[in-house]
Amino acid sequence: MQAIRTALFYAIFIGQTAVIAIIIGVIALIAGRTPFTWALAKYWCWSNVQFLRFITGVRTEISGTENIPPGGCIIASKHQSDWDVFAIFPHTGRPAYIVKKELMNIPFFGWAARSLDCIEIDRKKGAEAIPQMMRQAHAALERGCRIVIFPEGTRKAALAPADYRQGIVRLYTELNVPVVPVALNSGLFWGRNSLIIWPGTARGELLPAIEPGLAPDVFAERLKRAIETRSDELSLAAVDSGLSRPVDPALAARIAAARLRTPSS
Repeated sequence: MQAIRTALFYAIFIGQTAVIAIIIGVIALIAGRTPFTWALAKYWCWSNVQFLRFITGVRTEISGTENIPPGGCIIASKHQSDWDVFAIFPHTGRPAYIVKKELMNIPFFGWAARSLDCIEIDRKKGAEAIPQMMRQAHAALERGCRIVIFPEGTRKAALAPADYRQGIVRLYTELNVPVVPVALNSGLFWGRNSLIIWPGTARGELLPAIEPGLAPDVFAERLKRAIETRSDELSLAAVDSGLSRPVDPALAARIAAARLRTPSS
């Protein structure tokens, strides 16, 4: 039954994403960013949360929004699911997501993304892509945006070992603004390339901001410790409350490893 519910959700999610991207993309080509396209983007986020809850049984809880400072900042989030994008979006003011260039090259979707302030990064170029990303990030901050980045660059399985890239450190060092870490446990319910979305409560928590001006290595360690520690805690709390999904050997091993590195568990 859950497989059928998941298939229904995916059909609606993918279908309405395509339709909304086409509408925003066409409007963007003609008129750029408009209040109507912004309203459509917010509707996309809100509706996905509702569809996810009523079709698949995944509830959404976001806390810690009071930790977002006024003015420009970077929001650095753990990334385990597509949930992370539309669940965080409504709480960021005017977000400028950093996304891979391949997505920006998709007709309509890429046009829509640019009109919604997205910043592209060409990961194939490695370090050579950083200067262009920085120029776009500076421009986004000047427009009143908050930069949203997934520091690991891709979705990771819940409780998997962290793999942070250097882009977030470069952004922090050059932009000289606070960074708000975001911890979450969404991958327990909607994993990467998952064929089934499992019922439960996906939680995201915006943590106290890290002040600008720290040494790069000090910042990187504080960011990783904040996100990983709290993400482990959120995931283990969900496990201890009981999961509706089966716990396969790979997940069981990750849970055991997380308990070892999380004394409070």
